[in-house]
Amino acid sequence: MASVASALSGGSGPVADELAVTAALLQRSTVHVRVGRMGGGSGVIWQPDGLVITNAHVARGPRAQVELSDGRTFDAEVVAHNAQRDLAALRFPAADLPAAIIGDSDTLRVAQVVAAVGNPLGLTGALTLGIIHAIAPAEGRGRQSWVQADVHLAPGNSGGPLADVQGRVVGINSMVSGNLGLAVPSNAVQRFLGVDGVRPRLGITLQPVVIPSGGGRSAEGLLVLEVQPGGAADRAGLGIGDVLIGAGGTAFQGSDGILRALDETSVGFELSLEMLRGGRRTSALVVFEPAASQPVGQAA
Repeated sequence: MASVASALSGGSGPVADELAVTAALLQRSTVHVRVGRMGGGSGVIWQPDGLVITNAHVARGPRAQVELSDGRTFDAEVVAHNAQRDLAALRFPAADLPAAIIGDSDTLRVAQVVAAVGNPLGLTGALTLGIIHAIAPAEGRGRQSWVQADVHLAPGNSGGPLADVQGRVVGINSMVSGNLGLAVPSNAVQRFLGVDGVRPRLGITLQPVVIPSGGGRSAEGLLVLEVQPGGAADRAGLGIGDVLIGAGGTAFQGSDGILRALDETSVGFELSLEMLRGGRRTSALVVFEPAASQPVGQAA
C-alpha cells in the first residue's frame, strides 16, 4: 500500500511506472467533444468503428465534433441520448480507432484506486487519481448507482473515462457531488447501448396520469394510449387503458420511472411491469427480443 500512496503523491517506483503506462493508454482512447461554440467535454472511444460515449449534458445537440488524441477531427451524430443516466452515444465513420478496454464495474470495491482522464480547463489528456468511496445511489441523484470516488473533476472532465490502475474503463465521469466525483458505471453504459448496439423498446405510447388513493394522497402512473402491434408490450398483453405504476417491483416516483427501468434492462432480458387494469392491480412480464428492438439512434 505504501507504493500506491507514493504514486498518488507523485512519487516514483513500479506502481508509478505502471500508472504512467495506464495514463498513456487512457489518453489514446479519450477524445475531446465539442458542440457548437459551447464549452465541450470529453468522451471515450467505445468501439474502434467510431462509437464514442460521453455525457448527455455534453452532447446536447443532434451533432458534435470529436477530436482524437492525434489531432484528427470528425463530425459525429448523436445517435442515443439518456438525460436521466447522463449518457450519450456518438457515431462517425471510422476504422481501427484506439478503443478503450472496458472493465466490469460490478467487480469494483471500496478503497480501490482509480484514475480519471479528460480535458479540463484547456488541458488535454489530464489525469487525476483517487480512491473509490462507494458504488451506490448519490443523494439527490435518484435510485441509480454511481461510482463515487475522490478524484478531482473539473469542467472538461465530463464524459471522460474512470479506470482502474490496469487501464480498464469502469465508468464515465459525470459530475461532482460534495467532495466526490460521480461516474456512470461501465456496466450501466453497456445496458444503455444494449446488446450489439440495440436498446429495448416497449412499443407503446404513454401519458402521465395522477391516480387518486386513500387518505387524500395520490400516486403517479402512465396511461397506455397506443400499443404497437407485434411489439414487446403487445406480446406481453398490455392494452390501451392500462395504467403502468411500477417496474421490477419498484413503484414509479415520476413520469421518468419507465425510462429508468428500461435503462437498466437489455435486449434478451425480461422486465416485470406492474399496472392497473379496470381498477385492479395486475402485472405483465415483458420480454425484449432482438426483433422488438432497433439500432441505437432510431426512435424508441
